[in-house]
Amino acid sequence: MISKQADLIARWQLLGFIHGVMNTDNMLLCGETIDYGPCAFMDAFNPEQVFSSIDQGGRYAYRNQPGIAHWNLSCLARALLPLLDDEPDAAVALAQAAIDEFPGQFMDAHSAGMADKLGLTGLTESDTPLVEDLFTLMANEQLDFTLTFRQLADLANPDDSAGQLLQDFPVPDALAPWLDRWHARLAHDPQSATDRQAGMYRANPAIIPRNHQVEAVIEAAQRRGDFEPFHRLLSVLDSPHRYRSADRHYAEPPKPEEIVTRTFCGT
Repeated sequence: MISKQADLIARWQLLGFIHGVMNTDNMLLCGETIDYGPCAFMDAFNPEQVFSSIDQGGRYAYRNQPGIAHWNLSCLARALLPLLDDEPDAAVALAQAAIDEFPGQFMDAHSAGMADKLGLTGLTESDTPLVEDLFTLMANEQLDFTLTFRQLADLANPDDSAGQLLQDFPVPDALAPWLDRWHARLAHDPQSATDRQAGMYRANPAIIPRNHQVEAVIEAAQRRGDFEPFHRLLSVLDSPHRYRSADRHYAEPPKPEEIVTRTFCGT
């Protein structure tokens, strides 16, 4: 059960997903995502990003999700203490030992997923600066989370130029120095360029339900009774890893006036 939660939160982080209201009653033992009304996917990367209108202090911010999951699990463990052992100290020891496994399990799941996103067979300790510098650059330059990783997937195979998202969304100049380091690292990875790119496409969607697009389809349905925009968006999201120039609109980050800063329960 703990490993399922670690895997779930790692997958959230790897997609830039923010649940918004990670109360203890909004986590399932089976490791599925539930009750995520005020949720959203990040556009520009910001580790402090919060969307939920009720989260005034940033408790459930993007960077805090692993820690909150750990805390929620500890609450469950406390509730189960009478069932673990008749001796209180023994029950606490059993619970603590189980809870202490979460950070390592989360890091393992996140590292495996990040390796897939970067086209590597696995991350080593020497890769830590490469990964950390990428996220620092993304935050400082306000690079789009989804597009940045998808651009890397397009760049993973220099012999493949068909259907590239790069044609519609060129790589920002600020990313160029980091790309040199990344390509140098790829040169020491045993995967073929074809296999690497295929894996990166599976790990890095081109289309996500961007907040401003969700807002637009809700607006069309509520105010005009027009559900066609909703059905079009749903159709594109049915194949989020496929990119065609015809889908450019759905991959675009929001314009300044389209940015959604707050989401609400019931969304």
